[in-house]
Amino acid sequence: MTSALPTDYLLHLADNALVLGQRNAEWCGHGPALEEDIALSNNSLDLIGQARLLYQAAAAQIGGGASEDSLAYFRDVPDFKNYTLLELPHNAPLASTSASDRDFATTVVRNFLFSAWMVLVWDRLQQCEHPELAAIAAKSVKEVRYHLRHSRDWLLRLGDGTTESQARVQAAVNHLMPYTQEFWSHSVYETQAAQVTGLDTLSLRIDWDQIVAAALSEATLTRPAAGGFVTTGKQGLHSEHLGFLLAEMQSLTRAHPEAVW
Repeated sequence: MTSALPTDYLLHLADNALVLGQRNAEWCGHGPALEEDIALSNNSLDLIGQARLLYQAAAAQIGGGASEDSLAYFRDVPDFKNYTLLELPHNAPLASTSASDRDFATTVVRNFLFSAWMVLVWDRLQQCEHPELAAIAAKSVKEVRYHLRHSRDWLLRLGDGTTESQARVQAAVNHLMPYTQEFWSHSVYETQAAQVTGLDTLSLRIDWDQIVAAALSEATLTRPAAGGFVTTGKQGLHSEHLGFLLAEMQSLTRAHPEAVW
């Protein structure tokens, strides 16, 4: 008999995918080029598809009428367990006003940093003893490999491009890199899940560092020094941005909770 995974671990993985999928979907109709508009929309659909499978698995463990929809649309900010990195808006770090609400360099860097992490996580999880999670991981790793390749290509293009593009992407790296420290801070449910999955996230740090260092070097970008506050999104303590994201994402379903589409 397969040991049960902590439900919070499934929710953590699902929330990561859903929140970043929602953020990337904000580019729909606003991409810097038609091809990128479509690419980011497809990226978002991949992530939301991953979230659905993970929410379904979590709902089966929770029971009591829980569903993928109830877990996505009827939980509040403290219930979400996504990394803080993923809920941040697309604002340009170099912008003088908040009017610059979509910065492509910020999106590229975030997708690169997270995809470099998740390609390692999903690769390991597809070998885990939990058959349902292993199957989800086997599907997801193929998608995330594409996400990593796409974001890495843009990181190189912007970093080794014009003076303006290099400055923008370096500012995004400086802004977002500190949030990746949350990858290495263990939660109780991750420690419990490791007994089933065999995955110790700290064991992936060297490989992630190598992926990131190689790309930054090729893109003529500088990695900022580590340090500062370690965010706590996966503990349910979020930035102010998640509430606004959820309000927009959940508004229709909450306004019509009995609707059938």
